[in-house]
Amino acid sequence: MRIPARFAPILFSALLSAIMVCIVSAFVLGISRGVDAGFPAQWLRSCITTWPVAFPTVAIVAPWVRRVIGRVTA
Repeated sequence: MRIPARFAPILFSALLSAIMVCIVSAFVLGISRGVDAGFPAQWLRSCITTWPVAFPTVAIVAPWVRRVIGRVTA
């Protein structure tokens, strides 16, 4: 099953934000609270609460960043 190309920007934003939220929240939780038996549940809760902020942020900011990069690169 292939997804139409018109959905590429939304899929890009969803995947990039999900990956970044998972990595950053694990890092921050590990640094601030340490890794213990409750870490996976805390990490999942952190991902679930921060992804709704990260997704629209990436969706809005990514086109602007692409334009800026296009202007400053040859």
